[in-house]
Amino acid sequence: MIPNKTALLKLFIRSAFCGILLNFSVSCKQDSQQIIEEKAEEMEEPQPDLYFGIDRNNFEVQEFKVKRGDTFGKILENNGIDYPQVYAILEAIKGKVDVRKLTLGKPYTLFYTKDSIPNPEFFVYHEGVASFKKIHLRDSLYGEEVVKPSRVVEMEASGVIESSLYETMQNSGINESLTYYLSDVYAWTIDFFRLQKGDRFKVIYTEKFVDDSISIGVERIKAAYFEHNGKPLYAFEYIADSEKGIVDYFDDEANSLRRAFLQGPLKFNRVSSRYNLKRRIAYYGNRIRPHKGTDFAASVGTPILATANGTVVKANYTRGNGNYVTIKHNGTYSTQYLHMKKRNVKKGQFVQQGDVIGWVGMTGNTSGPHVCYRFWKNGKQVDPFKQTLPEAKPISPELKTKFAEYIIPYKTKLDCISFETQEDSEIAVILNQNKNVKDPS
Repeated sequence: MIPNKTALLKLFIRSAFCGILLNFSVSCKQDSQQIIEEKAEEMEEPQPDLYFGIDRNNFEVQEFKVKRGDTFGKILENNGIDYPQVYAILEAIKGKVDVRKLTLGKPYTLFYTKDSIPNPEFFVYHEGVASFKKIHLRDSLYGEEVVKPSRVVEMEASGVIESSLYETMQNSGINESLTYYLSDVYAWTIDFFRLQKGDRFKVIYTEKFVDDSISIGVERIKAAYFEHNGKPLYAFEYIADSEKGIVDYFDDEANSLRRAFLQGPLKFNRVSSRYNLKRRIAYYGNRIRPHKGTDFAASVGTPILATANGTVVKANYTRGNGNYVTIKHNGTYSTQYLHMKKRNVKKGQFVQQGDVIGWVGMTGNTSGPHVCYRFWKNGKQVDPFKQTLPEAKPISPELKTKFAEYIIPYKTKLDCISFETQEDSEIAVILNQNKNVKDPS
């Protein structure tokens, strides 16, 4: 039976209506799902964005630098914190954080609330690469000095001298301060002012990093190889006197690289200013002001060691020298140690090589913490690194076998390091640059 027109019309209307209902249902489900997903996204908290241990998501962060005349109190008052509150903050952090002296040009950070009227809630003073001072300025007032965690990494470096050791380090992308450490290791055996083109070196050393990539300095050299005028010379760090903990360097046959005197008055020496009779100082109109000592930089409180056996003939204080000690070693040699924080010996006392005679300070005429080491030969001040001195004793027979075993992995590693020329460094830089260029396609 063929349906009439009315029946067909009813069937068409019913089908269309069902289709509309179905589409509406699907659309409603899609809209509901989208709303649920959007609500879930709104409810999901953003990942913490920590900066000095503070979540940046919750604050407006601004960076500044200390300007001339800035003080902690003045900075806060300029940011809407009145003096009574500044006083309360200073009382709360007393004995925990010292912000009385802010260094000109040093950066600091303010964390402002996201209110209609922003107010500073945290003050962070960037004291150095590895440390900062953080102060909470509202409600529960507190302050803390934070030292960033660091890690020590063993590194390798090598190079061929083109002009100077410093320039070779610089051109090879090596930490330039390694120059001073390497020159100290070989201070008694190589004249670094007379290096030849073609001299070459390899070194295994440790360097300390914070934030995984920021270097805060070379720690020490563990092993090295220096070829000067075609003559090879190994150097291996070794504690030959465990009681005093003196670290020294020996060649591959256990001979000391120093002489009868320690190479310097600190366990780990870093020369900051050498003996120089023709030194000119801009502050004094570029006049010649001879420097008859050798300065070793170190932090305040670092132990100062007697560089050889002898008798203390002076332990005194003067305006220029600060706290100082003079030791007479024999009829030929005497040494002096200046700018001590505190002396640890008295006049007439006999001391042995490696004894602690005082601690590094900033007393007397000095612009920073160091020990000025002065060396006399036959009553005349001389450069200790340019003297022909009797050799120190080699490693004791009972330690020689241990030393030979100890240096095997370091010597093997040194021998496997290839010498990198300046040209090699430049090629490596170009290759890295090409590697980082993105393909425009």
